[in-house]
Amino acid sequence: MASNRPSSSQGLAHIATPQRHRPSKRQHPSVLNGIGGSFEDKTNDFLCPICFELIEEAHITRCGHTFCFACIARSLETYGRCPKCSFVLNGPEHIFPNFLLNELISKHKMQLKRKIELTPNFESPDASVDSLRQFLASESENLSLPDVNVILEVLTQRKHILEAETCVAQNRLLFQFLEHLLNQKKTQLTLLTREVDLIERDLKDVEVILKDADARRSELEDKCKAVENDINQEMKEEEESFNGSKKNPENSMNTMSLCRKRMHAHFDDFVQCYLSVRAADLLFSKSDSSKSAVESTSGSSGLDVFRENLVKFSRYSTLRPLATLNYSSDIFNNSTIVSSIEFDKDNELFAIAGVTKRIKVFDYASVIRDVVDIHYPSIEMISSSKISCVSWNSYHKSTLASSDYEGSVTVWDVSTGQRTKTFQEHEKRCWSVDFNDVDTRLIASGSDDARVKLWSLNMEHSVASLEAKANVCCVKFNPRSSCHLAFGSADHCVHYYDLRNMKEALCVFKGHRKAVSYVKFLNREDIVSASTDSQLKLWNINNSHCLRSFVGHINEKNFVGLATNGDYVACGSENNSLFVYYKGLSKQIFSFKFDAVRSVLEKDKKDEDVNEFVSAVCWRQHSNVVVAANSQGIIKILELC
Repeated sequence: MASNRPSSSQGLAHIATPQRHRPSKRQHPSVLNGIGGSFEDKTNDFLCPICFELIEEAHITRCGHTFCFACIARSLETYGRCPKCSFVLNGPEHIFPNFLLNELISKHKMQLKRKIELTPNFESPDASVDSLRQFLASESENLSLPDVNVILEVLTQRKHILEAETCVAQNRLLFQFLEHLLNQKKTQLTLLTREVDLIERDLKDVEVILKDADARRSELEDKCKAVENDINQEMKEEEESFNGSKKNPENSMNTMSLCRKRMHAHFDDFVQCYLSVRAADLLFSKSDSSKSAVESTSGSSGLDVFRENLVKFSRYSTLRPLATLNYSSDIFNNSTIVSSIEFDKDNELFAIAGVTKRIKVFDYASVIRDVVDIHYPSIEMISSSKISCVSWNSYHKSTLASSDYEGSVTVWDVSTGQRTKTFQEHEKRCWSVDFNDVDTRLIASGSDDARVKLWSLNMEHSVASLEAKANVCCVKFNPRSSCHLAFGSADHCVHYYDLRNMKEALCVFKGHRKAVSYVKFLNREDIVSASTDSQLKLWNINNSHCLRSFVGHINEKNFVGLATNGDYVACGSENNSLFVYYKGLSKQIFSFKFDAVRSVLEKDKKDEDVNEFVSAVCWRQHSNVVVAANSQGIIKILELC
């Protein structure tokens, strides 16, 4: 029976079609009972089985076949059966709208419309060329010589026009390139001319300073010679001692030679430093004749700043070890990471703390005096958890605060080694703690619970809490303020707050690509931050943009320490080295490599298998001494020399 359905439906279709009285829309040869070429073969489901056109107002019968509404309505009036399967349909109530198919057909019509619109634009040139070729191929024998000459002349003229247009297009592109290059070079030449003029002015100023200094030196030397001629015989020994010190000029020449060598080694960095310091004069440069006294003063001050940077950078040439300590004497313990090192207010004692839960306080003078590197702490305090940070009070010499992995903030009396107060309000690990240098009763702490809490030595509970948007990794008070604080967070930013208005930050410094692990103040306005993106960044509290990035060390996952003495910045690295930067240059000026020391359990490891890193750094303030420790618990006291 299934094989008879197509023939019966086909017969009904031929009977129903003449009653519609509408002309056929198809102008192309029909295939498969009215279905068109290959493209329409793919979409024959959209054709009405009665009229073989795209279905209009699709309706589906109870037997599951779809037709145009007009077609099926006329067919049911005449036959009362489905034209496809002869299923009995009593009337229009047995057919229903096919909304899904209507939507698909609408999209199909839109695609056809777009194709028709686009086809002439892309096919017309090829079609015209094909028509011309066909014409020449079929009619060439019928063309006379004058006709051929006319065609050749037209084609030749067209060829010349196309060649001219191509030449214009190519040379216009070349012209635009050269014009842009010329403008770029003129801009560079203008800037270079300004730089040359500025350097020449500075050079003249320095020459004047040198002449004045030489004149003063000659005058002083003449006075000294006059004094030497007038002294009596009793001062001859002192005179001989003075003459014996005339080796100093040679030493001075050697020092200048070393400074000059180091300057040339970092010459490109100094060029950038010089241009950045003198940027205002470059942008607003004027001729010498119109230069005012105010501009001259500002220019000389900029030159003084750069001179200071150059001298301070050239002051030291290397890092020299003074002493070595060990945080843990247990040769079987391979977890001896030092988390924090801090000097007290007088730079006489320094505390070392870490994952062994011990705070060891050493006397600096005793450590330096000892000939053998076997040093014992002056006092040792034991915590209940691993220690993350310590901070000395700037007024009470024996008061020390610590933070630990359990979220506690503990205040210690170093003179007795006892706890005096414990704060336990943080819900997660506490990474950092800091005493305020102005209001010495005030303590700040930062934790993984995304809070900065403020504590007072006079209170049993926190006095304020600052809510951050991510884990707080470090906190630091402004050393010249009782109410300004900076903290680094896992949101990759440094936040600077006035604690009198904790609803909104004074400034948010954005630039790091990963969590900010440390923040330190160089002075009352400049901040340096460290991050696990292997960069240090310099900021100013009055400017949200990064002033300078320091690169060279490796820091991708660990806390490696950060410290500054105002001019130099020291940080650790994950290649077991200490890096020292000068604040005016982006590249490191010194580095010190720790020796790999293995415990008994690690003695068979190869060098590349040992993953030590420098974990804590601290400057001895107002000196050229820096203390650094690594993840093996080895502490080095180093001196810039």
